[in-house]
Amino acid sequence: MNSDVINRGIRFLVLGSLAIFCSACGPGFQVSGDVAQGQTALFAGNYPGALGYFQSAAQADPNYISSSGQLREGILSFLGRTQYLNGQLEAARDTLQKAVAQQGSDNNVTLAQLYLGVTLARLNDRQAGLRDIESGTKGILDFLNYIQQNFRYSSGRLWDRGNEIRKAADAILALIAGGNFDWPTLISNSEALAMKFEREAYENQ
Repeated sequence: MNSDVINRGIRFLVLGSLAIFCSACGPGFQVSGDVAQGQTALFAGNYPGALGYFQSAAQADPNYISSSGQLREGILSFLGRTQYLNGQLEAARDTLQKAVAQQGSDNNVTLAQLYLGVTLARLNDRQAGLRDIESGTKGILDFLNYIQQNFRYSSGRLWDRGNEIRKAADAILALIAGGNFDWPTLISNSEALAMKFEREAYENQ
């Protein structure tokens, strides 16, 4: 048997094995890969690139849930937040409303709700925006309390070691409680809190 025949046979076996492997992985494997690449692009400041990855993942599986330790985030939350960061406010509002509804009473809906609040505030729906900013901020504190108390000897030790997230959340709630606040300041502080929390989740996954 000549070498050409042998080489063709080897290539056939390799390609066949690869096809079987990819088929076994299914769409979930591709979706999780898109989410991971979207997160990498997001924290590199490449918001358009991140949006592309999250759009692809959402189209493949709009019900996909990513789990980073104790934090569970739906793909619609990732997509809506990135739409916001790209200035697509109406699209972000619609996507984030779906994300909040999708996760329902799940206490991990905090990021979607916080981003929904700032989105609504920028769209001049300030009453609803304030409600979601406050609820999302309280949700972040609830999550920190939960993970630091229940997992204090494991993953809980890795979260918010410098108390920066907790301090930022407390400052936002104090600003809201004081009333007569400056909206641009509230929005800016809420955006900063959301990004701090999101980066912490990314680093602790």
